[in-house]
Amino acid sequence: MEEDLTTDLVALQSHLETLFKRVQQNSATLQKFRAFEIRLLKLNSLPDTIDHLLEEAKNYFDLDMISLCLIDETGEIAKTLIDNGYPCNSKNGLMLLDSDTSIKSTAIQPYIGVYENSQCSDFFPHIEKQPASVAITPLTRRSKYLGTLNLGSYQLDRFADNMATDFIEHLSSVISVCLENNLHVEEIKRISYIDVLTGVNNRRFLEQRIGEELKRSQRNAEPLSCQFFDIDFFKPVNDKHGHQGGDLVLSLVAATIKHQLRDNDVFVRYGGEEFVALLSNTDEAKALETAERVRKAIQTLVIAVNDISVSVTVSIGVSTYVPDGTSISIDGEIATRLVKSADSALYRAKHNGRNRVENGGIVTDKQVL
Repeated sequence: MEEDLTTDLVALQSHLETLFKRVQQNSATLQKFRAFEIRLLKLNSLPDTIDHLLEEAKNYFDLDMISLCLIDETGEIAKTLIDNGYPCNSKNGLMLLDSDTSIKSTAIQPYIGVYENSQCSDFFPHIEKQPASVAITPLTRRSKYLGTLNLGSYQLDRFADNMATDFIEHLSSVISVCLENNLHVEEIKRISYIDVLTGVNNRRFLEQRIGEELKRSQRNAEPLSCQFFDIDFFKPVNDKHGHQGGDLVLSLVAATIKHQLRDNDVFVRYGGEEFVALLSNTDEAKALETAERVRKAIQTLVIAVNDISVSVTVSIGVSTYVPDGTSISIDGEIATRLVKSADSALYRAKHNGRNRVENGGIVTDKQVL
């Protein structure tokens, strides 16, 4: 009898210790989740939110892989990320889809359980090793399907089909709110950075981005080139064809220049008939070559204004920043010299006959060469 009682007490003690460990584990998990949630709610940009989900969440929740699928039917998410210098096309784990057809039928409801290649492979592309168990949960907000958050583990019992889904559903709800808020903020920012007439970014966008581009240039030890464009004899076009004709010329010239640049180049309407481009990882020779290509494209452009063919040309000034490693901070002085050097070269192009490219030289952390 006494032995039976002792055995029961030992079993009870073991059971209580197991329960206590589970409580401790759940408490630790809850604390991690709260920390993750607070950090997520404090982020105020879409790139930071995506990075937090794809990179930091692994450490918070001890996961082997995470992927994020976002529906981007209009391409606005991709454009927003590119405008922010974010490598959306090469970011591991990020998928932008122009339609929800391919995933909605699979992930309209959360899927938690063993990894099935036929059902789960689309949510974990380009992986070297398949997860053993996964949690694929839809992201929705206000009845709108935003995409999916996909969690993977090499542990078979990490995500079981009989486990409670409260935690994952709450996580997806918080992420959906954050994504929606950031998308709205980015849309407002994008609108405020767009020149309504030409559809390209405005000077305010340049002022916001040039510091970021210079920091990236210094960090990666890569050159950054600036091109300053001015439409030649634009006032006579306005005087002869009216502002409607002038607006058409501005729009088509802007579109032609943009077509010659890369998607990740910063291109803005600086003011009036002036435009500026920042070309990342572009040295002096390449910047001059690109500028000459733009000049020729504009020269061959024929614009029909009220059944009258109008031809225009542009003058271009170019400057190139080459970091020398002596500066790691941006106080605006380098940015000012870079743009001013290109502007001075543009002035020489105008003075030397227009429809030409002039080189403003190399800008370093200390001086212009």
